[in-house]
Formats: sequence, C-alpha cells, structure tokens
Amino acid sequence: MSNIGKQTKDSTELQKLLALPLAEQRQRGYADTLREILQQPATWMATADLLRSPQRLEQLQVGLTPPPSHIVLTGSGSSMYIGECLAPTLQLGLGIPAQAIAAGTLLTHWRSVLPRGAGLLISLARSGDSPESCGVVDRLLADAPDYRHLVITCNANGKLATSYRHDPRVTVLVLDERTNDRSLVMTSSFTNLLLAGAGLVRHEGRDAIAAANRLARSVQRVFDEQADALAAVARAEFSNVVYLGSGGALGAAHECALKMLEMSGGAVVTMAETYLGLRHGPMSSLDGQTLVVGFLSPDPAVRAYELDLLRELSRKQLGLTRVLVGEHIPADVLGPHDVAVELAGLGATDDALPLLADVAVGQLLAFFRCLELGGKPDTPSQGVLTRVVEHFPMHSGEA
Repeated sequence: MSNIGKQTKDSTELQKLLALPLAEQRQRGYADTLREILQQPATWMATADLLRSPQRLEQLQVGLTPPPSHIVLTGSGSSMYIGECLAPTLQLGLGIPAQAIAAGTLLTHWRSVLPRGAGLLISLARSGDSPESCGVVDRLLADAPDYRHLVITCNANGKLATSYRHDPRVTVLVLDERTNDRSLVMTSSFTNLLLAGAGLVRHEGRDAIAAANRLARSVQRVFDEQADALAAVARAEFSNVVYLGSGGALGAAHECALKMLEMSGGAVVTMAETYLGLRHGPMSSLDGQTLVVGFLSPDPAVRAYELDLLRELSRKQLGLTRVLVGEHIPADVLGPHDVAVELAGLGATDDALPLLADVAVGQLLAFFRCLELGGKPDTPSQGVLTRVVEHFPMHSGEA
C-alpha cells in the first residue's frame, strides 16, 4: 500500500483515501476497488512480460495455426465489452474476420449467430465460473466440433481454466493472480484481459514491453496528476452520463457506462454511443444534467469526425460538463469547466492501447461518484448483484 500511496502523492483525493488504515478502508467499502484500479500500471507490465515467454506466445498462437476462418470473442457483462474492444484490433492486425458475441446469446441462439466453419472462439473471463462460461464452451465442443478454443482468464482455479485440460481443442492462458479482482466490479481484470487479447497481434516481445511501458507511465501520470480533477467532476450535479467512442472504443464506452451504473447502484443513468451515432436520436437526451465523456481516437481521420460532433454539441450548448480523453486534445472543444485527460507520452499508433487508458479514466470517475453518493465501491449494489453470477440451469432444448 505504501508504494501506491507514494505513486499518487500528488493526488490529494487519492492520498487521503489511501492514508486511512486498511480496516477503515474496508469498513468504508473501497479497499479492494481502489487497490485494483491503482495496481493497473504494474499489472500491465506483468501481463506484457508474461506474453514474452515462448510458452505463452505458443498458447496465444495455437488457435491461429492454421489460421481460422473467423474469430469470435465472447464473455458476459464486462467480459463481453472486452471482446468489443478487441474485435477491430484483431481483424485489422490478423486479417481474419473477428466479431464479439455475448456468451448469453451464444448459449441461447448459437445456431443462428455463430459463423460456420473452422473458427476460433476466444472466451474472456475474470473468474471463469459464470454459468454461461462453461455452458457455451460445452455446447460448441459438442455441436460445433470444428471450432478451436482459447480461454483467457484471471482465475487459475475457475471452471474455464480447469474443465478442459484433456481436450486438445482448448488452450488456456491464465493471467497474474493479482488481476483476479476481489471487488464486485471488474477493473484491473478488464484491462489485463484486454491487453492479453491484444497480444494475439502484439507478440513481438520487446515491442510489446515498450508499448506496455508507455501505457503504464501515461496512466500513472493520470493517477498522479489528474485524479483530483476527475473527483471534482464526480461531485458535479449530473444525473446521467453519455460515453462516446469510435470503433473498438465503443466497447470501452460500454464498459465505462456499466461501471458508472454498477457503482452508482443505478442512481446515474448511462448510455454508450458512437460519435456519429449520437446524432441519430440519442443527442436529444443531452440536457443540463448530462456529463459527456469522450474517448478520442489516435487516427486523425476518425478524430476529425469526433471533433466535428463535439463542436456541434458546443454550438447547441448540450451537456453539463465534458471529460475528453486522448493525446493532443484541441482547446477549442473544451469549455471552461471541462476536463482534458491528456495521455501524455502514450504515442499510440493504433486504437488498442488508448482503450486501456480510456477505461481507467472511466473507472476513476465511477469510483469517485460512488463515494460521493455514499456508496461502497467494493459492494455497490447492496446484494442485488454478486461477484460471480449465481448458478442457473442449462437447458438443452432447441434455441
């Protein structure tokens, strides 16, 4: 804990929270969540280092040799949104069609939504114990035998990691135990699963370590220097939040919307949308109590569309405050009370790395909002939700 406190010495809000005895942090209900948010830069380096080993590289590549006809990424809740983040990156980087399909949808409608042929199913999971997790793999092993399977999980003892040891069609990659978040909400598990999945493309060893190092430094700088500004935004009088992202960043927007919804216990209404999609109806919901959070693409052509939309919102005076995340954010899209979260030094050349930083910012906003509302980030839903979805029966009838 002392190391984390030292890292965040310039962030008054975080310093105060970290300075309390661990027993009091637990009593206030934020000890796990805060630790897991702030450990991300260190765990990203551990994940990147893990992916350098020949054994782990072979695990990631086994499903790609020979190349599958397509890739399907699956998971539930936050894990599904990791798939949304990853699909464009994998399709571009590997030249193989890739799409994200929710595990629940595969469980109930696999015949109508699963692409046919010799595909690769990538199952993403924190615990690997949710009912859908093994339910989907079991179903496809039996009824879609041409599929190979790659499981990426944070839990070495979960059902996904242990149930298929003797099936050559299933490969399992387990991440550092620290990423198996104890809090109800996924934070470091989300970003590390995303980083590991991107390793299917980023398997160059030194290049992957250098990229992870830039990411870790950039986000640590956000924690050190900009957490207070995010805490101030979280105290503002807003009742709803709109998260904007393009391409894979829509998955990050979905995840951040879920984090705010979970940690506020539903008190804050959230929506995730693309910048271009906002004009087609959802813009009508922006009012004087709407916080706008925009994740900016590193691609100049994509960002041009995003900045056009932000300038339109300014002209129409829509929204209360905006938080924009990216590198080299132009001043003319920021109002006097807006916050620019500069990802200094990230040096992103594609969309993959910024997504982890985007999500980390969304996590902090939701965390501070939860505390502002008097909630407990470790268990924000007061018994409505559980860390692992409760067991429900698997039905074998026609989907």
